[in-house]
Amino acid sequence: MGRAFLVVMDSVGIGGAPDADQFFNDGKPDNGANTIGHIYEACTNGEAEVGRSGPLTLPMLARMGLYHALELASGMPAGAVGATDPVGLWGSGIESSKGKDTPSGHWELTGVPVPWEWGYFPQEVPSFPSEVSDAIARAAGTSGILANCHASGTEVIDRFGRQHIETGMPICYTSADSVLQIAVHEDHFGLERLYEVCRACASVVHPMRIGRVIARPFVGDGVTEPFSRTPNRKDFAIAPPSPTLCDWVIGQGRKVYAVGKIGDIFSMQGISEALQGKDTELADHLLSLAEGAEDGALVFANFVEFDSEYGHRRDVAGYAGHLEWFDSVLAKLHERLRDDDLLIVTADHGNDPTWFGTDHTREQVPILVLGAGAGTIGRRAFSDVAASVAAFLNIPRRGQGRSFL
Repeated sequence: MGRAFLVVMDSVGIGGAPDADQFFNDGKPDNGANTIGHIYEACTNGEAEVGRSGPLTLPMLARMGLYHALELASGMPAGAVGATDPVGLWGSGIESSKGKDTPSGHWELTGVPVPWEWGYFPQEVPSFPSEVSDAIARAAGTSGILANCHASGTEVIDRFGRQHIETGMPICYTSADSVLQIAVHEDHFGLERLYEVCRACASVVHPMRIGRVIARPFVGDGVTEPFSRTPNRKDFAIAPPSPTLCDWVIGQGRKVYAVGKIGDIFSMQGISEALQGKDTELADHLLSLAEGAEDGALVFANFVEFDSEYGHRRDVAGYAGHLEWFDSVLAKLHERLRDDDLLIVTADHGNDPTWFGTDHTREQVPILVLGAGAGTIGRRAFSDVAASVAAFLNIPRRGQGRSFL
């Protein structure tokens, strides 16, 4: 029996979703966003020359049908980018959940569209109601909190980092996502203490339908050494409202390996083992699992740095370079897969680095499949991914979706 590898390129969208005009960045609708298409154009025009150079070069993703999926989603001709006939199945994914965030995308990819409207904090100062800010200060043992606003994670650390070190008060901020983020100095405040604060605050904000409390540790002194975030981020997310693909696999006595922040996204529900680290370390974990994962296992991976390091920061060249690096990882993974394995490469939302604002973009995503023949699967629901993995692994499913295998 083969293994299933479900790999999420966090934020790698391929053009506006049908309802993109209902989602906004900096007051502008997302219907013109196109993460891959706009990065490709920027590279072709010589506008992404920092750390890499020339046209966007993604041979493995192109062979899997990325550019054909891009044409399906956005109308950008695959022939214009020199795409050849794909060697696998390819199509685009359309999300039904009313959010363009990480939990919404991942839950729906595993068969559970979000059944509620997420809660959000207003774009005001202060952003958090007193019961939230008081709960954070109480859990941290401080007289108050810093920031209390909508902000970019790197910018807010630069603004409040020194004050945090001097007072001990945590830096607390939010964004257009349903999220509370708490940043502290890893050495001065302590990592485990940060996790305890986030855990306590999650119990306060989850009933408000705030999807995640995110621990954002950083280091540096802001004077001789710039502040920088560490890889020890941890998400404290609401548990999925019903069993997901991960639970279906576990329920049949199989293993689910969570690579990256998958364990956090699913609150470790339906997870056998979690492997974390920077994307380069996650690549090593993924390649090792291709060598050693048991028959019938699900390997579920998320590569977050497309989103966290390049999309939100609107770094086109960095995003392009990371795509090219990831393409080389996929080629190595392909070499290690067995003939009876299934590989699905997809995404959870968009984050067009050429777009307005700094938030996610509401986009269709690629669905690229090796190990199940070749050809188009057309436009599919996110939940069809879960149904297809379940069909491949021959396990019962309880969620939505229909298999494309």
